[in-house]
Amino acid sequence: MFAIAVDPIGTGVVASLAKPGGNVTGFSMQTIELPGKRIELLRAVVPDLHRLAVIANVSYPGAVHEAAEVQAAAHKLGIEIEMLEIRRAEDIAPAFEKLKSGVQAIYVCPDALINTNIARINILALGARLPTIHAFREFLGTGGLMSYGAKNTDLFRRAADLVDKILKGAKPADLPVEQPTTFELVVNLTTARALGITIPEAFLLRADEVIE
Repeated sequence: MFAIAVDPIGTGVVASLAKPGGNVTGFSMQTIELPGKRIELLRAVVPDLHRLAVIANVSYPGAVHEAAEVQAAAHKLGIEIEMLEIRRAEDIAPAFEKLKSGVQAIYVCPDALINTNIARINILALGARLPTIHAFREFLGTGGLMSYGAKNTDLFRRAADLVDKILKGAKPADLPVEQPTTFELVVNLTTARALGITIPEAFLLRADEVIE
């Protein structure tokens, strides 16, 4: 059973969300509305946002899928996208070095490679004086500006309920893959100050957590 999976269908873990098949089920982070919502949040703190970089591990289907959703959402808002494609840790620094002038923020697509190297990504973004938006609040501890995504503690609690059902005899193949129902917006004010960004008070009031 998985408590957090970015793209369980694309990676072949399950056949479908409704009918997982096989011997595994759990929770999918694959929510199509999230990329657009994250871009809207970025625009609230970078009002003239018109060029956005997206860093993604293009060897991971889930990240490729999310990057495509980001591009589609950005296109509707008239925002240009610059892709920072990586396949290994050694690609991260060169990707930042190739950033074109005019990029105003960075959207980070999570996966195992990104997650392992999130400190490096945030440090490079700070060095380039670019705000970042992430899927997980845990990524803000190393300098990310803000995150919007599922509340992981809620998913782990719900995962325990699934485990209980399986231990009582339910077959994973018969338990639909569930999606998050609780989302949280977290803002790192320390990073905002370092970047010289003033976060509107109304925006801070919307946040579930403000890191000082």
